[in-house]
Amino acid sequence: VQLQASGGGLVQAGGSLRLSCAASRRTVNNNGMGWFRQAPGKEREFVAAISWRGDSTLYADSVKGRFTISRDNAKSTVYLQMNSLKPEDTADYYCAAARTSYSSRRPEDYRYWGEGTLVTVSS
Repeated sequence: VQLQASGGGLVQAGGSLRLSCAASRRTVNNNGMGWFRQAPGKEREFVAAISWRGDSTLYADSVKGRFTISRDNAKSTVYLQMNSLKPEDTADYYCAAARTSYSSRRPEDYRYWGEGTLVTVSS
């Protein structure tokens, strides 16, 4: 399974971006999906996750109320809508497919990882 993340870019603080993650196989429609990010010099951290049916979502406290994760299983694609962006949101963003149908905050619960897409928020 290959995951292709896109939608990153440069945006001013307070702006919005929508990231997309397209899967190469429809089998991930049965998997939980997540977004993680890694800023320069920092460890990878959890951002958001969604269950296979989209009825359960999880968010990091730092993005709650600003970011929204969603999925379209017909397109085998997961989205991350990011609003009210802050400079501290600057990072490489990675999507991942979980080993199970559930959403999870733990990187070890994810089996497939995509390449990162860079988000830069200027102040």
